[in-house]
Amino acid sequence: MRIDILTLFPDTVGDILCESILGRAQERGLIRINTWQIRDYTTNRQNQVDDYPYGGGHGAIMQADPLYRCWAQVCQDITEFERVRTIYLSPCGVTFCQDEARRLQRSYDRLILVCGHYEGIDQRFIDECVDEEISLGDFVLTGGEIPALAVADAVCRMVPGVLSDPECFQEESHWNGTLEYPQYSRPETWHGRTVPEVLRSGHHANVAKWRWKQSILRTKRRRPDLYARLRFDTKQEKKWMKELRSEYPEDFSE
Repeated sequence: MRIDILTLFPDTVGDILCESILGRAQERGLIRINTWQIRDYTTNRQNQVDDYPYGGGHGAIMQADPLYRCWAQVCQDITEFERVRTIYLSPCGVTFCQDEARRLQRSYDRLILVCGHYEGIDQRFIDECVDEEISLGDFVLTGGEIPALAVADAVCRMVPGVLSDPECFQEESHWNGTLEYPQYSRPETWHGRTVPEVLRSGHHANVAKWRWKQSILRTKRRRPDLYARLRFDTKQEKKWMKELRSEYPEDFSE
């Protein structure tokens, strides 16, 4: 997986993505993340990348031409065999989620992430070069760098070999439509709070059952919208759900 990020702050973005797990994955050649300074592709002395919007209004709009020149440079070494997707990080885009991260990781070899700034970017660049727009949620940030970091991280961590085992992300929140169960570490008792007995029992089947129940319970309490979409079809799931309803009747009273 290769990710190219078009931004006005390449050093900041690049430094973050070169640390920790993603940094080690790049050193091992499992992923490649490049950042590109949009200002390097202007044609004026001031390296100006923005101008006033047509029709009036506050702020400035990023111009199409510097963005296009930068994007075209990134695209120069694309081969006919690569599956490439250009994404503009925008509050007008589809809300990003785990399923979207899985789709991008599974369907493409290379992502080009475009970070806007100011009041947005010229629509003509979007129409000509962008394949889709992605948003982190129903709020607005000062630029696209934070969303780009989030998308890059969420996608790259699922590339085979980046994490030690697929279970590292397959048992986390949102992978199967639920929230992750509570986690504990040493010491056994901290500030008068003790790790649940089942997790200290060494009984793997009971631990798995407890974790499943806690995942469902947490989803029901915190994200009823996700819980409403769950289906319990297997004999084991139906049995455990019956037990869960009996153990926490106040949460399943409706």
